[in-house]
Amino acid sequence: MFKIGDFSKICQVPVSALRYYADLGLLVPAYIDRFTGFRYYELDQLPRLNRILALKDMGLSLEEIARLLNETVSADEMRGMFRLQQAKIQQQVDDELARLARVAARLRGIEKEGKMPKQEVILKTIDSIHVISIREIIPSPTYVGKLLNEGFGALAQQGIQPAAAPQATYHDEEFKLTEMDVEVAIPVAASVTGDIALTDGRVFVVGDMPSISSAACVVHVGSYDSLTETYQALGKWIEANGYRIAGASREVYLKPQGVDSDPIVEIQWPVEKALSNDQA
Repeated sequence: MFKIGDFSKICQVPVSALRYYADLGLLVPAYIDRFTGFRYYELDQLPRLNRILALKDMGLSLEEIARLLNETVSADEMRGMFRLQQAKIQQQVDDELARLARVAARLRGIEKEGKMPKQEVILKTIDSIHVISIREIIPSPTYVGKLLNEGFGALAQQGIQPAAAPQATYHDEEFKLTEMDVEVAIPVAASVTGDIALTDGRVFVVGDMPSISSAACVVHVGSYDSLTETYQALGKWIEANGYRIAGASREVYLKPQGVDSDPIVEIQWPVEKALSNDQA
């Protein structure tokens, strides 16, 4: 038998790791001196240790490794665990490839423009949110403000406070300056359940805005009149990074227009990876 230090040198595993594996029951010492507490290992324990190290190298957790070391685990269970791990690693690879594509797109932009972009686009998941909302065909973009003011007024009459910044979803499949299909929404607490009728009979409906699994988002600071430039920059980013538009754009009005300050708007555009020519 070998003392833990000597066994550590033989197997090239730190003593701290061996102690940790012992504490978890993965690799118990062959013998522990009851007087000194010294731990001893045997060479025939190396195959078990090597299996632990091999499974750990595959990214499995120590809990999963403990299950796999159990000889009662069925072949179906083992296949399921490794298929799950394979899927997790594949997702990590896909995420890294997407990150690599974004770096490459940034390099191309710098080579073309000679500078960093004015606005940063990020990908993120948008959670579902509880709102009151109304969807209408409106005559012009400025009508969005009128609808939101009506919504805020209706909430105030009910004694309800908004829970987050208001937003608008633009449902048209093409750009329009008139007769726009727009849904405005004001987030409210989950306890708000009843629809709110306006005096003219129109209704703000209580419900949940759907989540977006992947949205390209950019923050616009400045006049609403210059939003077109931000949309164009966002569109260029989507194409340059290998994505395509996958739904209606949303505008979240983080800060309204002030007397001495510009509004702040986050544009959120659902996206998905575009198919390559080989995949199409």
